[in-house]
Amino acid sequence: MSDAARPPRHVLILGGTTEARRLAAALAPDPSLRVTNSLAGRVAAPRLPAGEVRIGGFGGPDGLARWLRAHAVDALIDATHPFAGTISQNAARAAATAHVPLLALRRPGWVPGPGDAWHRVTSLDEAAAALPALGTRIFLTTGRMGLAHFAHLADLWFLVRSVDAPEPPYPPRMTTVLDRGPFTLDGERELLRTHRIDVLVTKDSGAAATAPKLTAARKAGIPVVVVQRPSAPEGIPVAPGPDEAVEWLARLFSGAGAR
Repeated sequence: MSDAARPPRHVLILGGTTEARRLAAALAPDPSLRVTNSLAGRVAAPRLPAGEVRIGGFGGPDGLARWLRAHAVDALIDATHPFAGTISQNAARAAATAHVPLLALRRPGWVPGPGDAWHRVTSLDEAAAALPALGTRIFLTTGRMGLAHFAHLADLWFLVRSVDAPEPPYPPRMTTVLDRGPFTLDGERELLRTHRIDVLVTKDSGAAATAPKLTAARKAGIPVVVVQRPSAPEGIPVAPGPDEAVEWLARLFSGAGAR
C-alpha cells in the first residue's frame, strides 16, 4: 500500500492538560493522522483540544485495551496530569495487552531555588500530618478531589482553590476560591497577604501556569509542603514536552514499528 492510499494513523491522547492540548494542536492539522483526545470528565467545562474528543472513562485497563483494538489505534500518548497515577497504570497495561506503542508525556517537576523552604512528602496524608507543626492558615492547592485527607484538621483554616466547587468531606474551616490558571505573581502575593497565609500546600505538578505561587511563598518566607509525583510506569518512554512527543511519533511511524 502506498503512503497516499494508507489510512490516517490513529493517535489516542489521554489528555486534560495544557501539554495535551498543545500536542493535539500540533498533530491535528496533519492529514496523515487521526487524533482522538480522551478527557476524564472531572471538570464541568473543560478546555477542548483540537481533533476528535471523547469524554468519560474506558472501564479500566481491559476496557481501554478493547477501545484501542476496536478503533485501530496506532499510538497511545498518556498526557494526563502527573498525579493521575491510576490512569497511567491502566494505560500501560492496556497498551501492553493491545500491543500499541505508548509514550508518557510528563512535564518536568519543579526545582527549589535559593530561599525556598520546601517540605517534601509522598502523599496527601503525609502533607496533612505535617501541617500542625508549620502553621494555622493553609493555602491548599492540591485540587478538590483530595480534600478528605485534610477534613480532620479542625484547628486549621484552609483557603482552597479549585476549578469546580468541592464536595464534602472537607475541612470544617474553609474558604473556597474558584479559579483556573495561569496565575500571576502579583495575584498570588496578594492572595497570600489578604488571607494571611502561613503555609502553602501543593502537588509537584510542574506546570508553569501555577508556578507563581511558589515564588510568592518564597518572597513571603512561607514554608511549602510539596507532594512528590508518582513515577511513570516502568519501561514506558517519557517525553518532557509536546515537541518531543511529535518527534517520537515521527520516528514510530517512519520506522519498523509503524503499522
